[in-house]
Amino acid sequence: MHILVIEDEPKVAAFLLKGLQESQYHVSLATDVFDAKQALQANDYHLILIDVLLPDGNGMDLCRYIRKQDARTPILMLTALDSIDNKVSGLQAGADDYLVKPFHFNELLARIEALLRRTVRLQTEPGILIYADLKLNTDSKIAERAGAEITLTAKEYALLELFMQHPNKTLSRDYIAEKVWGIDFDTKTNFIDVYVNYLRKKIEKGFQSKLIHTNIGMGYILKEKAG
Repeated sequence: MHILVIEDEPKVAAFLLKGLQESQYHVSLATDVFDAKQALQANDYHLILIDVLLPDGNGMDLCRYIRKQDARTPILMLTALDSIDNKVSGLQAGADDYLVKPFHFNELLARIEALLRRTVRLQTEPGILIYADLKLNTDSKIAERAGAEITLTAKEYALLELFMQHPNKTLSRDYIAEKVWGIDFDTKTNFIDVYVNYLRKKIEKGFQSKLIHTNIGMGYILKEKAG
């Protein structure tokens, strides 16, 4: 597994590189936004660690830049900014997780392992999206859960594909309406909620583990969570 660490503080960078290499990860280091973009153009990574405060830019802006190019690679933000607003901003910028400095390396390692387990980049074939026990063939347009085929309408399929392209990320109703229906979301209607409920029933019926969850006031998220 190849991890890109984007961190300008020498002591923190050395700590991260040493710990991750000892944990059998292949690690590359970028110390600013410019170097990070160069590294991203030159290589593919399984996970990206981004410090929010960088000498030539902002880690959140860099995260948005990455998400425009790559919707799948998990991003973990590292920052000394611990307010709720900063955490929300990081997640809305496209980060999958957010860890406040100082942190214990064991917690960082556990979060990295969790993101790598869940990422859609673990797909084994071209045209196949996999999340948990859910599988979507984007060529045949066939969805399966635990090996059982799920019959979807065209819009339900498009909605599921959107979720599986953005696992562990909250998608707003505005974003869903634009990407699936190609329209602006009318706040007076509930058609997004209706279609999400249709999809939930089809992919969760008979399963204890729920995959599509509501973030009240924010939207919906595809996330592995028991119960």
